[in-house]
Order: sequence, then C-alpha cells, then structure tokens
Amino acid sequence: MELIDRIKLNAKKHNMRIVLPEAYEERNIKAADIAIEEGLARIILLGDPAQIAAHAKQLGLKNIEKATIVDPKSHEKKDHYINMMVELRKSKGMTREEASKLIEDPLYLGVLMIKNGDADGEVSGADHATGDVLRPAFHYVKTAPGISVVSGAFIMILPDKNHGEDGILIFADGAVHPNPTDKELAEIAVATGHTARAIGGFEPKIAMLSFSTKGSAKHEMVDKVVNATKIAQQMAPDLMIEGELQGDAALVEAIGQKKAPGSKIAGHANVLIFPDLNCGNIAYKLVQRLANAEAIGPILQGMAAPINDLSRGCSVSDIVSMIAITANQAAGRK
Repeated sequence: MELIDRIKLNAKKHNMRIVLPEAYEERNIKAADIAIEEGLARIILLGDPAQIAAHAKQLGLKNIEKATIVDPKSHEKKDHYINMMVELRKSKGMTREEASKLIEDPLYLGVLMIKNGDADGEVSGADHATGDVLRPAFHYVKTAPGISVVSGAFIMILPDKNHGEDGILIFADGAVHPNPTDKELAEIAVATGHTARAIGGFEPKIAMLSFSTKGSAKHEMVDKVVNATKIAQQMAPDLMIEGELQGDAALVEAIGQKKAPGSKIAGHANVLIFPDLNCGNIAYKLVQRLANAEAIGPILQGMAAPINDLSRGCSVSDIVSMIAITANQAAGRK
C-alpha cells in the first residue's frame, strides 16, 4: 500500500474535525466533497451556508450538505470567541471592537475554533499568503509545549526503495525557518520525529546533517549541529537521533559504517534534518527534480494544534491529501 493510501486509511479510523476556512474557493469545496465521500474527516466549512450550498450545486457536488457549515458573521459561539480573543490578546491591547471584526475573518475563526476545542485541525492557504494563514495561528494556537519554532517537513517518496524507509524520507526544515539556532534545530528534529511517527507510520532514525561526520571537519557551523544533536537527545530520549553526519554517511550503509562505525543510524536514516533553510529547500527540490521523487508538503510542525498551509498553486488532490495528513497529526496528538 502506498504511503498516501496508508495516511488516508489511518485518517478514516479517527474521524477528526478539520476546518477549511476558504469555503468559497473552488478547489477547497471540491476537496471537501471528496474528503467527505472518502470519510477522511468531519469537514467544517466557514462561510455563508446559502452561498456554499449554491456553489456546491453549481459544481455538481453531492456531499457538502454533510459538512458542518459555520457562518463567521452569525453563529451561536461568536460572542464566546470574541471574549476569548480579548482575553488571550489583552496584553497586546486587543479591544472588543477589534476582536468583533477579526472573528468574522474565517482565518481567525478557524484557529479560535481549534483553540476552543471545536475543531481538531485546519487546512488553508489555497487563496491566502502564508503570513495570513500563520498570523492567527501564532497569536492564538501558538507553538507546542517545549517548542519555540515552527518548521516545515516534506515527505519525499523516491522511486529507489533502497534509501530511507522503503524509499520514504522526511526532510526538515524545507519551508519556514531560515537559520535556526542550535536549540531551534533540536526542536525541529524532535518535531520531525513526531511527524514521522504520526504521518509516516514508522519509527524515525534521525540524522542531523552537516558537511562533517563525527569531527571530520571543524567549523562553527558544525558546532551548531553537534550542539543541536545533544539538545535533541536530551529533549527526546525516546527518539533515535545522531549527528553530525554527512548526507552519504546518513544514507549509504557502507559509507556510514566507515565514517561512523557502530552507529545504528548512519547508513539507515529515514529523517534528515538540515542545518538551515537554504540546505533544506535546495535539497528537497533537487531530489524532487533529479531523482523524480514525489514531495508531499510542507507539513507544518511545532504548532500546538495541526494547522497546515497550502501552496496557492495546489491541486484538489493536494488539498485532499493535506486534509488526511492534518487528520493524522490531530490523531497523533490525541
């Protein structure tokens, strides 16, 4: 069974509540219809019920009536969410008047629903910039306990099954944080390990990548990876984490055992943590194009609840997959 099929199968088992704030966007409503038909999640759409119903009818969609539809301008919990916003942001000067306007923005309403326990996760971004999606999440959902940084992981599915977990590797960070400190890099490693378990369905073997393997080179950039490895190991002693390792030492058994003899991860890594965003972003795009790998993501990690940002060029299929991934993340937190 292919990975995305396994992800969907697992999503079906948990019946998570996933909110889609961009209900008027055609790809989103089509994806919602498919997700409902496949039983991937309980879908919550934000928008005027009459407009959503008319749009669904125009597109010939059969399942949207099974979604929960919440009108941002008029719903029973509106005052409650306004009070939450004021309370949570009072130190930043949030007024009731300002909150009353913001709560009618579906991107804010979605995260307040999650914060209040009325939804388990969110998928958005097909019609909004990343900053617009993440700003409400940072303000109200915030990062997970012990984590100060949000990062983006990519699941890389390679035609060559000899590397990673039967051809599956997870790369991070390839999307969000440009130049993490050693502590932030450690947090990214731990968060990616949890992503491997919750979404990949396998036990992570995490390699902290560098241009050095076990002291073969000396530089402050290497020191950062060495320190990050120690911090990550202390943060999550239940995870297998090793560094610093070069890419070939992490992936090729013969090279790994030569450069890092006795290592359980060298040559067997299925999670690769890159020292900065330059490396991570370039690497995933090169592997995607040159190795003909399928890249799924970015999957946002580090938030206190799963909130995922779509590319504005995403397809309906991409959104359906991200709904299933978000459901898996939510189930993993339960």
